[in-house]
Amino acid sequence: MPLSDDNFGYTEEKAGQALAVLAEALFLINLLLLPGLAFLALLGLWLRFRHDAPPLARHHLKQATLVSLWGGLLIAVFGATIVGLGGLDWEWTWVALILYFTCIHSTLILLGIFALIKAMAGQLWRYPLIGPRLEGPGA
Repeated sequence: MPLSDDNFGYTEEKAGQALAVLAEALFLINLLLLPGLAFLALLGLWLRFRHDAPPLARHHLKQATLVSLWGGLLIAVFGATIVGLGGLDWEWTWVALILYFTCIHSTLILLGIFALIKAMAGQLWRYPLIGPRLEGPGA
């Protein structure tokens, strides 16, 4: 039987699973390919679906959006602090700045991949330390 135009060959196992996967994919795209643009798309999805999406999608949308904001804040504030304390002319400032950025960015990518896997499996998951708390029964 041929697939219809609105099926795309994917059937959700849980309500909101496709939107949850899209949210986590946009989080990774923001970190890896299109910073800013992917965040705006993610923010738009969250603003559009934050009240009426199924719980799985709502959680992943909220989480991906808030962790994007936290990640940007962590990189900007601590990066500015490192530069402010060391100055732009000291070579160790650049060593510390590049090392810090690499560690935080790599950690966010690794956790984003794990969040995408959980979304693809139709499961809730919370980013350690900076993720919003899980809500609802069984959280």
